[in-house]
Amino acid sequence: MNIDTISKDCRRFPDFQGSGGFKRGYMEIYVVRPGDSVDSIARALNANVEQMIYDNQLVYPYELAVGQALLVSGYVREADRAAAVSGYAYPFISPWVLEQTLPFLTELRVFSYGFTEEGALLPPNLGGDAWMVAEAVRYDAMPILTLTPFGPDGNFNNQLIHSVVNNEAYTVNLISNLLDTMGEKGYVGVDIDFEYILAEDRDAFSAFVWQVAEAMREEGYQTSVALAPKTSADQEGLLYQGKDYRALGEAADHVLLMTYEWGYTYGPPMAVAPLNQVRRVVEYALTEIPAPKIDLGIPNYGYDWSLPYERGVTKAATVNNVQAVRIAVEQGAEIRFDDVAESPYFRYTADGVAHEVWFEDVRSLSAKFALMEEYGLRGCGYWQIMQWFRANWLLLQDRFYILKA
Repeated sequence: MNIDTISKDCRRFPDFQGSGGFKRGYMEIYVVRPGDSVDSIARALNANVEQMIYDNQLVYPYELAVGQALLVSGYVREADRAAAVSGYAYPFISPWVLEQTLPFLTELRVFSYGFTEEGALLPPNLGGDAWMVAEAVRYDAMPILTLTPFGPDGNFNNQLIHSVVNNEAYTVNLISNLLDTMGEKGYVGVDIDFEYILAEDRDAFSAFVWQVAEAMREEGYQTSVALAPKTSADQEGLLYQGKDYRALGEAADHVLLMTYEWGYTYGPPMAVAPLNQVRRVVEYALTEIPAPKIDLGIPNYGYDWSLPYERGVTKAATVNNVQAVRIAVEQGAEIRFDDVAESPYFRYTADGVAHEVWFEDVRSLSAKFALMEEYGLRGCGYWQIMQWFRANWLLLQDRFYILKA
């Protein structure tokens, strides 16, 4: 990275401290320059090199990629703003990863329970969930049952939604089964993650959420809804037309904006959660839903695309954020930062095939946390927490006091 690029980064992060560092609270974000090493960076910033290695999950011999963003810890402070933080996890999550993550979570959303067309509840088919509920309780995080309309093929099935939300008996059956399971398992809330809702079912779905939420509140439980990232009330497309932001925001206790997947497995290479697009979703949501009810969705992953991209043929590989940096190091790639998307990316060639990788780092996450503060949002929710990214959680904790049960 040349000095001109560094200067541009300095303007984006106004509390720049010099020497390639960006002050965020009592931590610094340092962007690696040619010739840097962990030792030289630690000396320049008067930082503890072992702590820097640990915080950033660096691998011996601690090689760095030019353009890599490092979180450099300062002294601990008490954050002055509270935030609710949720994270989705499958039952096969590593117990160690879950244990490391739970201290930073307000809610653990177990993914997921399904249902039949008649409203019978189906448990997660990828492992038992009782141990996750117990771990959440141990760390004062609220265990939340995530409800999804997955069909036999494992994909979202809008016919399941259509059947339940348009039949009062099936709705009552599903609510009854939810309450029984929540009481038996120890869940304290339900998260309704229905996607690809038919446009004709928009009002019926809103009424369904109202009915679920009222039943939950009567028993002392909470209800949240995951919302596709709309930018207008009349936005077309199967992801959007079935969700009425205003009605769902009024019905639920809080909502999660699924502000990710602009860059996705089968799409062209681009940022997973470009901040310019995320901002548009937040600004629209605030016209329909009060800020204290809104959580910002944050991706905990990236994608590696082979090039040239060919629609219908190219399939990106999912990578975690630590893995993405390791690829850049191993391939000798320079990590760049897109000023509009406020996301890191890089390109490399392996075995004669060109690749493009987009992921999240502490710079892109810091920008998202700043957006939460700017608009006074309730908090954030991670899809998903299956991989451990220590720097994210340290940065989050530096910015917010995590609300606990």
